[in-house]
Amino acid sequence: MKLRPHHALCVQFFEGKGYSAEFTESMCRVTERLASEDPVIELTLSADVICSACPHNVGGVCESNAKVAMYDAAVLKAVSAEKGSVMPWSRLSSSVHEKIIDCGRLSDICGDCVWAGICGPKA
Repeated sequence: MKLRPHHALCVQFFEGKGYSAEFTESMCRVTERLASEDPVIELTLSADVICSACPHNVGGVCESNAKVAMYDAAVLKAVSAEKGSVMPWSRLSSSVHEKIIDCGRLSDICGDCVWAGICGPKA
């Protein structure tokens, strides 16, 4: 499963809200798969399984690509990974918790995200 690095944070806090009904349904399927199957994740810096249903995905490119590229770079650095890294979801999720969420770095990485109001209080 291809996943943008910052989406490893998004799925930690997802609560059934989204940009559209289609996006929310897709995100529910993705989070359920991550929880039940522990799939192998390939970190990508382009559209991924979550982006596929996002209304801001225009021709395979996020309308906010500059901003999400910064989030991706920050997550990669924090978890000591690179574009194209492959690992089980459980390992990526643990690393994101240990090196970003549990040590209070979430707002440093994506504090200006439109969803920060949901994630921040839960971190």
